[in-house]
Amino acid sequence: MTLEEIVPSTPESQFGFATKAIHVGSAHDPHSGAVISPISLSTTFAQSSPANPIGVYEYSRSQNPNREAFEKVIASLENGKYALAFSSGSAATANILQSLAQGSHVISVGDVYGGTHRYFTKVANTHGIKTDFTNDIITDLPNLIQDNTKLVWVETPSNPTLSITDISKVSQLLKSINPNIFLVVDNTFLSPYIQNPLNHGADIVVHSVTKYINGHSDVVMGVLATNSQILYERLLFLQNAIGAIPSPFDSWLAHRGVKTLHLRASRASSNALAIASLLQNHSNVLAVNYPGLKTHKNYKVVQKQHRDALGGGMISFRIKGGAKGAAKFVSSTKIFTLAESLGGIESLLEVPAVMTHAGIPVAEREKAGVFDDLIRLSVGVEDENDLLQDIKQALELSQLK
Repeated sequence: MTLEEIVPSTPESQFGFATKAIHVGSAHDPHSGAVISPISLSTTFAQSSPANPIGVYEYSRSQNPNREAFEKVIASLENGKYALAFSSGSAATANILQSLAQGSHVISVGDVYGGTHRYFTKVANTHGIKTDFTNDIITDLPNLIQDNTKLVWVETPSNPTLSITDISKVSQLLKSINPNIFLVVDNTFLSPYIQNPLNHGADIVVHSVTKYINGHSDVVMGVLATNSQILYERLLFLQNAIGAIPSPFDSWLAHRGVKTLHLRASRASSNALAIASLLQNHSNVLAVNYPGLKTHKNYKVVQKQHRDALGGGMISFRIKGGAKGAAKFVSSTKIFTLAESLGGIESLLEVPAVMTHAGIPVAEREKAGVFDDLIRLSVGVEDENDLLQDIKQALELSQLK
């Protein structure tokens, strides 16, 4: 019997995160004995008679061995019963929103990834889905809920201001007002290693696999996990019907990446805490957003929701000198690469106002704290001292006339 067969996808599993990450969905190949699963590139699978496939697969859009293996490990790591993989995080978002009926109402935290905001306001609205945004969801939720509210979307930590939402409080509020409204939590910034939203009352947890789960900046992919059979069956139908599914090779790469997630997330968090501490005490920095700092206004929630109160690898901060100072800083680093995306082994940085969040109206993004002088760091797993020295020298150069 393999570990895959004896590890149940439940919070009560006797195995730790690393063991599950390495072994769930990774049974030895029964034909060759290969320890690493082969890549199954076939689009179709033979049948012994009409409608009687030889194995469990018929057509790769519906299911594929590599995608199924990846979905199994993500369900296990998120303490969920089910998982579904998609061609991107945006595709996962789209499938969730497509599951709502026309005329439905959505409530979202205001500080979300620019692509999520774009989907809500420029795609979902075209098929009758209206979204209200709030920067204080705990306070505003009771007044925002309408008779047709079907979904609440939370991103915690948020992108890019790293605000923290108490998932269990939102879940309890929804259950007391209308238990039929389901709660979705985007867990991309932390990964399943640091936070498990399903444990705190979320109905669906969603990830851009492109980021920490894959972790090597070579796959675009998304995934969601849930404990609800009803939601799973609804979204499984849409996964097949819409067809925004990952390739077998991308599924294989992402599955390979997740096996070292615990090591990468831990190292990135350690590096990020050191950098955030440096930024917090630097004269050229106006403000620092990092959940791992004890000065974060929701640090008590971090202690409750995050594994070992880890802050993750993402930091944002406001620099002196406005947009010019921010542009100078991000152009002066030697190890940090100026690029969009996050969660890879290498350190990246960007200016959200003109990059990932440029599509959000200025007044709206500034209301959420996304100013022209805000810089976002994705801290990688390089040597801590090298990263600190890189930040220090860029801070000095950013203020030169």
